Amino acid sequence: MCAERLHRIVIAIILGFVMGMAGVGMLKIAFLAQLFVMIMLIIWAFTDFCPSLYLLKKIIPPCYETKNQ
Repeated sequence: MCAERLHRIVIAIILGFVMGMAGVGMLKIAFLAQLFVMIMLIIWAFTDFCPSLYLLKKIIPPCYETKNQ
């Protein structure tokens, strides 16, 4: 398992929990969790830096090695 793949799996699990929380009526918690995921994805899109992926790469090897040029 590599960091990028695990990161996508974790995002899918978090979104599944959000959907489950919304389904059982915990709308405020579901909204806050969804908002957090959206903000993190927007930060990742604009800065090309994802804090959770950065931390995962410290623990698990990345899928693709970056070459210093």
